[in-house]
Amino acid sequence: MQTDRFSYRILLVDDDPTVRLVGKDLLVSKGYEVLTASDGFEGLAALKQSLPDIIISDLRMPNMSGFEFLSVVRRRFPMIPVVVISSEFSGHNVPESVLADAFFPKSHIHANELFEKICELLHELPTRPKLGKASMAAVWVKNDNGSIVVTCSECLRTFPVSNSAAGDNKAECDFCSTTVHFHIIGNDNLAVEELNLAAV
Repeated sequence: MQTDRFSYRILLVDDDPTVRLVGKDLLVSKGYEVLTASDGFEGLAALKQSLPDIIISDLRMPNMSGFEFLSVVRRRFPMIPVVVISSEFSGHNVPESVLADAFFPKSHIHANELFEKICELLHELPTRPKLGKASMAAVWVKNDNGSIVVTCSECLRTFPVSNSAAGDNKAECDFCSTTVHFHIIGNDNLAVEELNLAAV
């Protein structure tokens, strides 16, 4: 799959140690150099050590979620392509609240499709400017209990909100007290794959 004479570096971020182990073995077998991290904080630490050519990340992780991690990546390293592999959403289209170039649901991922997408992204690197501070928060629905969760556009931490509804909403960040504005399109009681959510 990979024909270049040097190894591209991939950062794999997932809190499941089995996913990290199997994923790393698969990618190494295709000639990639692979770094791993168990959450967004470890992912940011890995970025300080050496920048990867591509990032593969889960979304639901402890300490710093993939949503928060990818918000930082998109602002600081917009040139690095991102692939998300997660059970948070269904389908193969990139959800609007996910800052990624490709999306694969964990339950329906095929290795060959992933390798093809990696090659495509590595040979057609995205060109986008660095983003300033977000004016709108990333919003999504947690699958376990259906609660609305937002990422603060100031401190990039995630917190749950109550009494939100379709349309414009605002909430105070539990961590830094910033007033966070977000917009929900659709019925917030629907499953996440049926929602069209505002993104940063």
